[in-house]
Amino acid sequence: MNDDILYKPEEIAQKLKITKGTVYEMIKRGDLEAHRIGKHLRISGPQLELYLLKSKGAENRYEASITHEDGEKVANIGAGVNIYVNTQLEGSAKVSIRPEDIILSKGTFTSSARNMHQGRVTDIIRDSSSAKVVLDIGVPIIALITEKSLNEMEIKIGDELYAVFKTVAVRVFK
Repeated sequence: MNDDILYKPEEIAQKLKITKGTVYEMIKRGDLEAHRIGKHLRISGPQLELYLLKSKGAENRYEASITHEDGEKVANIGAGVNIYVNTQLEGSAKVSIRPEDIILSKGTFTSSARNMHQGRVTDIIRDSSSAKVVLDIGVPIIALITEKSLNEMEIKIGDELYAVFKTVAVRVFK
């Protein structure tokens, strides 16, 4: 979503296929954050994206402290785990990584992905065609892979794997 766009409540209602009144109620309850500009309410792209992440029960959401490390922005998400982020924000923030944006690997490799974290598989949640693999990298992180990949990699609880994801896959919100 474009960070520069500010949506009117009516536009959000159209996007979500709900009434304008429902959007105002969501803002009033604190479910959807909004900016007050004069008498008007506006919702930014990141505010809408955060609402959508929350409403989908998004996994891999963390409270973070955004700082600089070796000339790059990093988010400390606890337990000494730092992830590289692409943001203008600093200080306290929330970060989110979609499980489908995480690659699992049995070893390290050279790539454009700035985030590569080693961890141990603590759980595997299967459904008909995919599996959520929970990896403890200091904090739990969930990767979504196909059942075929799970079987081909012979992933089991207790295995050591790497969670790999690009900096641009990390969403950062205030």
